[in-house]
Parts: sequence; structure tokens; C-alpha cells
Amino acid sequence: MKTGLVLEGGGLRGMFTSGVIDALLEEDIRFDGMIGVSAGALFGCNLKSRQKGRALRYNIQLKKDPRYMGLRSLFKTGDIVGAEFSYHVVPFEIDIFDGETFRNNPMDFWLVATDIVTGKPVYHQVKEFTHDELEWMRASASMPAVSRPVEINGQLLLDGGMVDAIPLKEFQNKGYERNIVVLTQPAGYYKKKTKLAWLIRRLTKKYPLVGEIMANRHEMYNSELEYIASQAKAGNTLLIFPEEPLKIGRTELNEKKMRRVHKQGYDVTRAMMPKIKEFLRQ
Repeated sequence: MKTGLVLEGGGLRGMFTSGVIDALLEEDIRFDGMIGVSAGALFGCNLKSRQKGRALRYNIQLKKDPRYMGLRSLFKTGDIVGAEFSYHVVPFEIDIFDGETFRNNPMDFWLVATDIVTGKPVYHQVKEFTHDELEWMRASASMPAVSRPVEINGQLLLDGGMVDAIPLKEFQNKGYERNIVVLTQPAGYYKKKTKLAWLIRRLTKKYPLVGEIMANRHEMYNSELEYIASQAKAGNTLLIFPEEPLKIGRTELNEKKMRRVHKQGYDVTRAMMPKIKEFLRQ
């Protein structure tokens, strides 16, 4: 029976996920496969490269660098996260990513992006940490309205969380029968219909399907929450989630908050470690 790890996105709420990953690395917990969405993919790749603490470290180091993330990057480049600097400079020059370990680790690593022409999810397996594969990572995490679409192989792509925020069902369909799902919202959370649909439509009028997807995203998200709850009840899925709202914005590079959220993920996972090991042994 193949085991999987499913990682939700959520921008800097993903610091919770990075804490989870660091706790898993401490205990050398391994999976047959992992699938990440947006920040889940960006931070999850450090599990495959076996680099404990890396996500928290570089986000703190770059928190005031205008090339990394923020309104200056958005106004200057069209991307709130600097595309060239964040994806093609940071992992090769500033906080070096261990591409060799990533490549040699037998765990499969998948991510999710959204084709904004068809409105369908695109699932891509990353095997090498190369320029082209990092463009897939960028596509998965490119938030609508504050990012330019990423063109890969003729497809125009944005954040995978638009259409498949918690891709447990997809991973089950790929053969991963026993999964741990990491959420970045607490138990009982349900997404409300956005009040900013009109603004998103205006900002993405060149790609009208984006506005429609975002206006109805709550329906997809809540349906997926119901599905993972049913799978947890069935016993084939184990959920890791924060005990309370994380209270950090998607692009909020506040060091104190990032450290707190990371610690929340780490502490929850350490407390669950006996249950995690038992779940994976079954």
C-alpha cells in the first residue's frame, strides 16, 4: 500500500506546513509520494531534499528584500513574488537547494497548477530541480490578480489552489491509498463566498475564466473539506491541522508571526508523532 502526503497552500500560512515538515524530517518519516499546492509545493519540496529549517530560514532572511515579495515587486514586475529572483536566484545563490538529494530521493513529488484557459487542474511530477521545473513551481504558486500567468508548453497557468486546493482524491486516483493531509486552516473551517469577485474580475479581465473560478472557489474548497473528512472517518486518511486560526496574511513576512506559525506546525506534529507512525505502519 503506497503512502502519500498532501499539502494545502495558503501563502505564508504555509509556515505551519514547514513546521510539520521539519518535525517529520527529525523523525525521518518517509512517504512514497507527496503532492503540494502553491505554498504546499514550495515548502514541501524541502522534505524531498531533506533540508530541515530551510523554508523558515530564507523567508526570514529575505523578509525586507524588495526583490522577494511585496507591492514593489508587484508594481515593478506584475508579480507580487519576484519571479526571477525568488525562483531562479534564491535556490541557487542565496539559500542553496540540494538538487542532488531531491533527484535521488525515491519519493514522487507532484504539484498542481490551474490552466486558466480551460479552467482545469494540471498535475505535474517534478523529478529534477531545474529552471524549467521551477517554472512549474512558480505556476502552482502564482496567485490570481497579483501574478502574471506562467506559460509552459503552450498552457497559461496560475495557482493550483484555484481548482484543486486539497488534492487528496487525485492522489488516491494515482495509487496513494494511505495519506496524511496537512491543512492550514483549523477544524471546522469553511470558506465563505468572496466579496471581492468584482475586483478579481476587473484585475483579470484578460482571462475572464479566472474571475468566474474565484467567485465560486468556496464551493470547490468546501466540497473537498467534506471529502477529506469522510476519508479520515473511513480510516485511510490522517489530518494534521492548526488548533486555531493562524492569523498571518498570505504575503505577510512578519518574522515574529512566521516563527509562531512554524512552531505551531512543529508542535502539533511532534504531539501527533506516535499516531503518525502508527498510521503509516498499518
